[in-house]
Amino acid sequence: MTTHFISAEINLQESPLKLQQAIATELEKQGEPLRWAITEVDSDKQTAKIEAIVTTEVLETGLVSQ
Repeated sequence: MTTHFISAEINLQESPLKLQQAIATELEKQGEPLRWAITEVDSDKQTAKIEAIVTTEVLETGLVSQ
């Protein structure tokens, strides 16, 4: 298992629950999220910057599996 620091940009949603779901969906594309935080909000572009630590499994062949 390896850990990675990632950042992503998410469009702001109309409700906190939908925002949390959008963040989870985006982070799961990169691996299993351990922790994440909203680190910046751009009110002009209506986006939020997310920084996270995710884990991925390393296969015996050395390839990374998500």
